[in-house]
Amino acid sequence: MLVVAMTGVLLIVGGGLGVVAAMVWAHRVAQAGADLAALAGAHGLAMGGDGCLEAGRIAAANDVRMTGCRVDGRTVVVTVAATGPHWLGQTTDLSAQARAGPA
Repeated sequence: MLVVAMTGVLLIVGGGLGVVAAMVWAHRVAQAGADLAALAGAHGLAMGGDGCLEAGRIAAANDVRMTGCRVDGRTVVVTVAATGPHWLGQTTDLSAQARAGPA
């Protein structure tokens, strides 16, 4: 009986750790997508194009959703969301923000 109970506890703890690891991974994906989109937006802006259009293209290529973009002078600020793990009742997506512009 004790072995069955301890096995159940270990399964619950393992499932919880799996959700946490998946959330960390999804946040890393969101942050990487935001960083790359902001860099692409700043480059597009420097080349005379639409920074937010370039940022959106790169965000989509990195499997993240661009939820916001604004141009402040020569700087582009991008907000993206990545699909989070939908295990054990988790329903939220993870978001990240990045800013890029000339030095």
